[in-house]
Amino acid sequence: MIKNILCFGDSNTWGLDPSTGKRFDENTRWTARLAKKLGPDFNVIEAGQPNRTLINLPPFDGVLCGVRYLKPYLEQYSLDVIIIALGTNDLKKRFNLTPKQISQGLDCLIRKVTCFYDINKQPKILILSPAYIKTVGPYKHIYQGAECKNEAMSEQFKNVAFNNEALFFDLQSVVNVSPLDGIHMSTDGHYKIADAVFKITRAC
Repeated sequence: MIKNILCFGDSNTWGLDPSTGKRFDENTRWTARLAKKLGPDFNVIEAGQPNRTLINLPPFDGVLCGVRYLKPYLEQYSLDVIIIALGTNDLKKRFNLTPKQISQGLDCLIRKVTCFYDINKQPKILILSPAYIKTVGPYKHIYQGAECKNEAMSEQFKNVAFNNEALFFDLQSVVNVSPLDGIHMSTDGHYKIADAVFKITRAC
């Protein structure tokens, strides 16, 4: 049987190219590369949305400002793996959130996913903790003060994954954000993420 893998994230899951502001093609963005690497026995559902957050515009409960939410994907597909790659946008200065508050949003999302499914049909959940942002380029004022929250948020996400028996992978261990804008991944970054996620999901 074909396994369905949902990649639910923000602009780095959508595949935004920091040098052009446009979307990377299917040979570059990590979700599409993951699909190619996994082959015909897997169906990778690309569900990235720029500006998606965990706390503001909550992704499970509804649609705000054009942000699509998670529940329809759970209803439409029989999912084997759900990859959640969120958190970067929550670090924006205007939200004024602590790493603990952001991690509570992640915990809430995971719990809602768990409650959606019958206990015998739970998909595996993989949390991808964001690569550390840098306050450079066009977003430096938007993310002012966020750099000091990077490590703490990663640790909080790791704890949330552990407490919910979810898989966890810290993207900072394999990639760095682009020096052009401080939040998005370069071509090489997408390649490395695809390789890392491939090793995890093929064993699920």
